Amino acid sequence: MIEEVNGMPYPNESYKSCMACSMKEGRLFIEDVPIDKIADAYGTPFYVYSSRAISECFNAYKEALKDIPHIISFAVKANSNLSVLSLLRRVGSGADIVSGGELFRALKAGIKPSKIVYSGVGKTASEIEYALKENILMFNVESFGELKEIARIAKEMGKVASIAMRVNPDVDPKTHPYISTGLSENKFGLSIEDAIEAYKMALSDDALKIVGISCHIGSQLTDISPFIEAFKRLFILIKRIEAIKGIRIRYIDLGGGLGVRYKDEEPPTAFEYVSKIKEALRANNSSITSAFPYTLIFEPGRSICANAGLLVTRALYVKENKGKRFLVVDAAMNDLARPSLYKAYHEIVPVAYRDSSIRYKYDIVGPICETGDFFARARLMREVHPDELLAIMSAGAYGFSMSSNYNSRPRCAEIMVNGDDFKLIRKQETYEDLIKGEFLIYD
Repeated sequence: MIEEVNGMPYPNESYKSCMACSMKEGRLFIEDVPIDKIADAYGTPFYVYSSRAISECFNAYKEALKDIPHIISFAVKANSNLSVLSLLRRVGSGADIVSGGELFRALKAGIKPSKIVYSGVGKTASEIEYALKENILMFNVESFGELKEIARIAKEMGKVASIAMRVNPDVDPKTHPYISTGLSENKFGLSIEDAIEAYKMALSDDALKIVGISCHIGSQLTDISPFIEAFKRLFILIKRIEAIKGIRIRYIDLGGGLGVRYKDEEPPTAFEYVSKIKEALRANNSSITSAFPYTLIFEPGRSICANAGLLVTRALYVKENKGKRFLVVDAAMNDLARPSLYKAYHEIVPVAYRDSSIRYKYDIVGPICETGDFFARARLMREVHPDELLAIMSAGAYGFSMSSNYNSRPRCAEIMVNGDDFKLIRKQETYEDLIKGEFLIYD
């Protein structure tokens, strides 16, 4: 939401506190860098991230968990840029990965294999072999077939694979159905009864070492109650599993999924979220101290970087069609897919202040040949002219990582800001980049 302060619009407090954005002398800044200065240097569109905001969001988890054994493994799928990952590594993060490519990125960024957890329903033989070779912390196993495949490959390599079963607790996360993962109808994880059978199967295989249990129910959750319901079911299951002779759970992977504010949501803070988890843990254990017998693993992604980044685009044209006003910009759904994929809301803010009492409802759209290529519909904004810069807020998670070359559009640049300094962390692709790896076989 845009508020008026001393006659100048700026992102509301939720963005101001997390994204380090402010309006100074009529220009939108991220930390101490004016957005238009970055646009002059690198052109548009581009993603820009605040190193301070990323660090602060991570450290909020770290502080909340300081009195209990834990590993915070950032969900690489949210933002996989090497500089983002290396920044998080410097403040103590591990990595939650779902592909061999994400493992490669995490290792390149210097993240320790002992802090890497491998989730995902479709691990291939080559990916499993790669992860075993690198001695990652554990695999979160999602099916009997995967369990057998990990055991087979580990035997062939002369390795012992550390595993946890990903349990599907059948809890409604109350989020968008496309990012729900904890219901029985979803493809993820094992049912509670199947998980028990899988643990028994793993116990009898010398190539497997049971080290943990995992649960992740979805993304962009703004209500703590589904988390707590899932955790209660998980703790009951842990007691049943540990009653089986020979099984000891060391790691409880509670997944990620904490939501952020895009519009008017009121998600819990990391401290509130962790405090409720501790309450649930105390209900099942007499104390939460350094003697606590488990190490908790958290896999935040969106809550670390969504409000630490934005997509900057330039207005190209304003057109009208039967009373409908379109604002055509140079970014498109290939750059940020969330609005077209999920009908997701992103605040859109003019980068320069201009005193104007004129307000229009715009459909803010990109150049791609799809009706679904939009960032906002009927969005009330002050009048925008061609060549003006716009900032699409809360785009630091699932923005660039979901981007594509659809319509043969080069993917845009990524920039990292640190105080009054900014650096290119991924160059904008060229037309030549579009055809790398392709072969022309016909004259």
